Amino acid sequence: MIKYLDLQQLNASFEPALSDALARVSRSGWYLYGEATARFEQDFARYCGTTHCIGTGNGLDALTLIFLAYREAGTMSAGDEVIVPANTYIATLLAILRAGLKPVLCEPSPATCNIDIAYAETLITPRTRAILPVHLYGRLADMQGIHDLATRYGLKIIEDAAQAHGAICLKASQAHGSIPCEDFRRGCIISSESLRRGEEQPLRAGNLGDAAAFSFYPAKNLGALGDGGAVTTNDAHLATLVRAIANYGSTTKYIHQYPGINSRLDELQAAALSVKLPRLDKDNARRREIARLYHEHIHWGRLHLRNNIAPQGIGADNVFHIFPVFSPHRDKLQQHLAAHHIQTQIHYPVPPHRQAALRQAYGMQKLPITERIHNEELSLPISPLLTDREIGRIIDCINSFIP
Repeated sequence: MIKYLDLQQLNASFEPALSDALARVSRSGWYLYGEATARFEQDFARYCGTTHCIGTGNGLDALTLIFLAYREAGTMSAGDEVIVPANTYIATLLAILRAGLKPVLCEPSPATCNIDIAYAETLITPRTRAILPVHLYGRLADMQGIHDLATRYGLKIIEDAAQAHGAICLKASQAHGSIPCEDFRRGCIISSESLRRGEEQPLRAGNLGDAAAFSFYPAKNLGALGDGGAVTTNDAHLATLVRAIANYGSTTKYIHQYPGINSRLDELQAAALSVKLPRLDKDNARRREIARLYHEHIHWGRLHLRNNIAPQGIGADNVFHIFPVFSPHRDKLQQHLAAHHIQTQIHYPVPPHRQAALRQAYGMQKLPITERIHNEELSLPISPLLTDREIGRIIDCINSFIP
């Protein structure tokens, strides 16, 4: 059996460092707000290129806390609108709703599966306060276009980076062999050679808007051993509010300034993440290698399959948390692979507006692009520990499929 993602194998590849780190925390007697969490927050902020990182209990809380903080700051009020892609995991919408705001569903681009900026502009009203791009499947949204839109209308940009740990904002220039990186604060140009040598700090997911939310669910590119999340931002006031609200609304023990919640990254999870973070870029590079093999060797046309890889090819702006293929014969293809002992998953079988939890508010909306994506998507194995031989077996099995 080729598993979709073998977490036991993945975590074993970090031994003995992983067990040693967990044992140190266990022996320390300090399990919340300790040195391990502080160290990971500092390292992850540095990795993303932001000045602040606040660990949270999970990704849903991280996104919710950003909106709650904006409400406490007076930037947003109850009922304000947030434009969000319709084809996302339901948690993205739940975070907006938990903060007393209104999600406005936007169709994606069929080619990228990320938010359609032209469509988003048609949804802006006097109550719109933010746009929430989701870097779906690990591919960055068009952040330059989103920044242009947000600047025209005075909107906040909040990234849902739950699937995009380490993705780099790049636009390849074939004419000059360099990679202009749209740094929306500094306007830097990063050459491909200097990036390879590590001479420049790339602009990563988590540092492409006003704030960002990450999930460290175990299956993520950077995964904990349970739930975990983080907020990254360069806004010091927002960071202070997020940290306080996550700690019962308190900055001083037993003194509560805000109606807060309890959402903290614990020391064990932080220690595990610190062990895994130094290998993230290497693992992401292997994911891109696997994606390239799929892209080059699957018989896309004959099998009536599609993917969301950019026309210019596979770059560092896609960390392939998921490798999606889209087929009108999705269920039959999944059964074919299962019969040959290859596990796959569907992300996601039911779009948010068709879920019972949201049907009353959104069930009447017509979102044909979103619905087609959810009806046709199938995720192939993309673990960085898959061997070329296993990838070859998956490709051969797909190519033997008869639609």
